[in-house]
Amino acid sequence: MDEVRAGALVVATPGLLDPNFADTVVLILDADDDGSLGVVLNRPTEVAVGDVLDGWGSAVVGPGVLFQGGPVGTEAALAVALLHDPAELPVGFKQVADRLGLIDLDTPQELVDGWLDGLRVFAGYAGWGAGQLQSEIARGDWYVVPSQPYDPFRADPDGLLRDVLRRQPGELAWRSTRPIDPELN
Repeated sequence: MDEVRAGALVVATPGLLDPNFADTVVLILDADDDGSLGVVLNRPTEVAVGDVLDGWGSAVVGPGVLFQGGPVGTEAALAVALLHDPAELPVGFKQVADRLGLIDLDTPQELVDGWLDGLRVFAGYAGWGAGQLQSEIARGDWYVVPSQPYDPFRADPDGLLRDVLRRQPGELAWRSTRPIDPELN
C-alpha cells in the first residue's frame, strides 16, 4: 500500500530521525492534492482530557489523557472517534473513512453519547504541504500501511508501532521484531 489516503497509517521508518516523528504511527485524516493532515497515535501526554475539556473526560477511552497529535497547532484539539454504525452520523461528526471520523468538540458531549465505540483527543496535528509526504515516503522515511478500526484507541499506545508492523507482510513484519534504534540492528 503506497497510496496516502484518509484512514491509512504512516509509520516512521528506523531512519526517520526528526524528533517530531521518530518512532511514530500517524493516522491520516485528510489527504489530497493540497497536502496531508494526520495525528500521531502513540504519544500520550500526562494531561487528563477532563482537566482541559470540560465534559469530555468521561467520553474518551483509556488512557484518559490528551495525546500529542503533532507539532502543528498544539494549542488546538482534534477529537478522533469511531462510530458504532456509520449508517447514521451524530451531530458534530465528520466522517474520515468508514466508521472513523472527527467530532467537533463544541458539540455538547451528551449529543454523541451512545454513538461511539471510541474517542481520543489530540493536541495538535501533523501536516504536510502538497507532495511533501509523498516525497518523504519515496525517500524512505515512512511506511504506508492500512489501519484497523481500533488502532487510534488502544489502551497501550506504546506497543502500537510494533503491532502495526507485525501484522504487515514480509519485511515489515520482520522489522517489528528488530530494535527500534537502527544502531542496535
